[in-house]
Amino acid sequence: MLTFLGFAMIATFLVLIMLKKMSPIAALVLIPALFCVFAGKGAHLGDYVIDGVGKLAPTAAMLMFAIVYFGLMIDVGLFDPVVRAILRFCKADPMRVVVGTAVLAAVVSLDGDGSTTFMITVSAMYPLYKRLGLSLVVMTGVAATANGVMNTLPWGGPTARAATALKLDAADIFVPMIPALAVGLVFVFVLAYALGLRERRRVGSLALPGDPAAEESDVEAGAGSGTLVAAGSGAKAAAGGSRTGGGSGAGTDTAPAPAPEAGGSAPAPSPEDIQGLDPRRPTLRPRLYWFNAALTAALLTAMIMELLPIPVLFLLGAALALTVNFPHMPDQKARIAAHADNVLNVAGMVFAAAVFTGVLSGTGMVKHMADWLVGAIPDGMGPHMALVTGLLSLPLTYFMSNDGFYFGVLPVLAEAGAAHGVAPLEIARAALVGQALHMSSPLVPAVYVLVGMAGVEFGDHTRFTVKWAALTSLVVLGAGMLFGII
Repeated sequence: MLTFLGFAMIATFLVLIMLKKMSPIAALVLIPALFCVFAGKGAHLGDYVIDGVGKLAPTAAMLMFAIVYFGLMIDVGLFDPVVRAILRFCKADPMRVVVGTAVLAAVVSLDGDGSTTFMITVSAMYPLYKRLGLSLVVMTGVAATANGVMNTLPWGGPTARAATALKLDAADIFVPMIPALAVGLVFVFVLAYALGLRERRRVGSLALPGDPAAEESDVEAGAGSGTLVAAGSGAKAAAGGSRTGGGSGAGTDTAPAPAPEAGGSAPAPSPEDIQGLDPRRPTLRPRLYWFNAALTAALLTAMIMELLPIPVLFLLGAALALTVNFPHMPDQKARIAAHADNVLNVAGMVFAAAVFTGVLSGTGMVKHMADWLVGAIPDGMGPHMALVTGLLSLPLTYFMSNDGFYFGVLPVLAEAGAAHGVAPLEIARAALVGQALHMSSPLVPAVYVLVGMAGVEFGDHTRFTVKWAALTSLVVLGAGMLFGII
C-alpha cells in the first residue's frame, strides 16, 4: 500500500506542476499532507514535517546567504568582465550563447556546489538570453544537465556518499569513471550545439557592429554605431523587450517574433542592454574589485577544503561583503531588500520541499518503493547488476534524495550484485550515472535557485530538461560499459 501511495504521490505532484495546476510550493506542501492522511498517518504529519525541516534547514540557510552574497557580487560588478568575455565569444550568435552556457556551467561546477554554479551561470547568461530573445528553458536545461555530469566530482557529494555507503575509496570509484563522464560532458556540449542551432533558426543570427557578419549583413543599412544588427536575410531581430519563449520561460516551440520589414534594419538596443549590466549603475565598486575577487576565491577555496560548514562560510562572506562594499546602513538595507524576493522564493521552496521529503521518509514510502524496485529485478539479471544499478539510478535519484539512494538503496543493490560475483566498485560507479537527471529533481534545492533566478516555471523546466538529462545519463552508462568501467 505504501509503495502505491509513494508512486502515486510523486506522479500527482509532477503532473500538477507540469500542467501548472498548482504552484510548486503549494504542491510540495499540500500533496504530501494529503497522502500522509491517505496512508493513515495524518496524526504524525507534524513530526514528519519538523524532521524534514530540521534536515533541510542548513541547506536553506546556505542558499539564503549564498543568494545575498552572489547578488552583492553582481551589484558591485565582479561578474561584469565575465559577461563581456562571454559576449565576445558568443558574438550574439544563439548557438554560441547556448554552448557558452554549457561550458560556463561545467567550469563553475568544479567548486562542487550546484547553487553556486547556477547563480553564477544565470547571472552571466541571463542578460544575453533576454536581449536576444532566446528560450530561457534552454539555458536552465543545459546548465542543469552540465552541472549534473560534473556533480560526480569526489567533493560534489554523490561519489563520497557511494564510497561511504560501500566502504570504498572515493578515488577508486571516480578516477576510472573519468572517460565515461568525459563522454557525457561532450554529449552535453553537442546537445547545447544542437539546441543552439535550433535557437539560431528560430530567432536568426545576430552580430555586434564591427564583426564581419555585421559588415556583410544585407540588413545592415541604417544601423549606426553602438547598435546590434541582424545578420543574414530574414533574420529575426532581438529588439525591445524579451521575445516570446524568452522571458516567460516558455519552450522553444513558441512562435518567434515577426521578421523586420524588407529593406529595414532591426531596432537596436544599446550596448549596455546587450551586456545586461549597466556600467553606470550606482552599486558598482571598481576600487574594490580585487578585494571582492579575492574574497570570492577564498570563499570557494574554503568551501572545497571544507574548512567550515558551507552555510557558515556564506553567512560570514555575505556579512563581510555587505560591510566592506556598503558601509552605510541605508545602503545595506537597500541591497538586502533588493535580493529579498529571491531569498524568500528559494527559502520558501526549500522548506516546502521539507514537507515532501519528510512525508516520503517518515511514512516509509521511500523504503517500500526501493524494496519493491529491488525485488522486481529478475534473478536472471543478477550477473548484470551493474547495468541494473545504472538504470535504476535514473528514476531513484530523481525521486529520492542522494542520501536516501546511496545510503538506503545502494547497499542492497551491492549485496545483490556480490551474490552474483559483481564487484562493489562496479555497482558504485554505475550508481553515479543518474546524476545528470538528479540535478533537475524537485527534491534538489539548487534547482529552485536556477529556475527562480531565470524566471522559468519549474514545470516548464521539468518538461524540457528531463528527456535530455535522462539521455545524457544513458550516454554515460553506455560509455562506461563500452570502456569496461561498469
